[in-house]
Amino acid sequence: MDNRLEKIARLNYWNGNQFDHGVERSVYLNRILPYTGNRVIKVVTGQRRAGKSWLMRQVITSMLDRRLMEPSQILYINKEFYRYSFVQTPDDLMDLYETYCREINPDRKSYVFLDEVHNIHGWERIVDSLSQDPSIDCEVFLTGSNSKLLSGELSTLLSGRYVEFEVQPFSYTEYLKANQAAHPSRQSMLDYLRSGGLPEFLNLRGEETKRHYVEAVKDTILLKDIVERHKIKDAALLDRIFAYLVNNSASLVSVTNVVNYLNNEQLKKDGKAKKQNYETVSNYINFLEDAFVILRADRYDVKGKEILKGAAKYYANDNSYHNYLYEGYGYGQGALLENYVYQALRRAGFQIYTGKMANREVDFVCADHDKRLYVQVSWTLEDKQTEEREYASLEAIDDSYPKILVTMDDIPFKNRKGIENIQAWRLEEFLGL
Repeated sequence: MDNRLEKIARLNYWNGNQFDHGVERSVYLNRILPYTGNRVIKVVTGQRRAGKSWLMRQVITSMLDRRLMEPSQILYINKEFYRYSFVQTPDDLMDLYETYCREINPDRKSYVFLDEVHNIHGWERIVDSLSQDPSIDCEVFLTGSNSKLLSGELSTLLSGRYVEFEVQPFSYTEYLKANQAAHPSRQSMLDYLRSGGLPEFLNLRGEETKRHYVEAVKDTILLKDIVERHKIKDAALLDRIFAYLVNNSASLVSVTNVVNYLNNEQLKKDGKAKKQNYETVSNYINFLEDAFVILRADRYDVKGKEILKGAAKYYANDNSYHNYLYEGYGYGQGALLENYVYQALRRAGFQIYTGKMANREVDFVCADHDKRLYVQVSWTLEDKQTEEREYASLEAIDDSYPKILVTMDDIPFKNRKGIENIQAWRLEEFLGL
């Protein structure tokens, strides 16, 4: 056997290897599997350590269980593993593929799974060849940690020939499954809001251990997916911007707000007024979004039906970033709940905005093709003034789309003018997750 194949044999299925595939993520499997059996490129994106590689193995296992392919038809390449360090260029990748076909799978269709493919410079050329060359019988699956994985020239080239799936850390439902909890409850939701959904937490014990892990995940994302990728010179500034956005989650924030904060912080620190560049700060925020570690909801004029420029709301991709890194700063439990609701709505496939109507605001205006959903979030409605304020924002919307109010109240309130009160631990069931 070719020595390169020998190096990667223990990481592949053709050698009779069996691999742990973790907690089944049925929502994503049910989205991906219907697209198998054709030349459409399956692209799985999401932040580092959200479980993309585990999901890839679950796709492989499901396809094997359904007899859609045999182990010898699978070539698995993960550029985060040292054993694949010899794959540096498109030519290296194509040479490995051709060697695999010649020695392992000479006569049948191949299924190529490329994990963290963006770590191979110029990978786009080979993926285009593998998926589109009529002389090659191959189906391609990719993962990557950047939302711009298929951007620019390749996106145009492959228009209509790929489908993308965004993966997030464990949902509340997956968290229950992972912890073998019987049913949803207020207490388990409180626990989830505290811990977040990073899959590796299942294997960690002790709050200090978890804090160090979250810090390491954050540092790796900022360094590998942003600083190195974009040749950033001021990594400390990027870290401060990330901290500011996490600690102001669920609040309207503009680039100017961030610039002013950074300038004032510098002035307090050493008495010098070092002015931050607006364009630099704006770019850094965009890079955080591209790495999926910060998520944005633009403002939307509900009456005028248009997206508004300027301030937006930003959300951490997992509550653990705030709770383990910046717990003494920023917001309270209401913002943690709103952060979770945003994540659940995004997981359900909605494009999410924060709504504006004259002097009122709606936390979320959610759109998915011809569907729309309005969502208000409040920790509790026990206070009459809070109840009236939260319902009034939804009641002011003059259309027939569904409207819900998500709370942590033990007993749900009755429907009011068609507005349904959903307890937070029932939200994913309501969304079909």
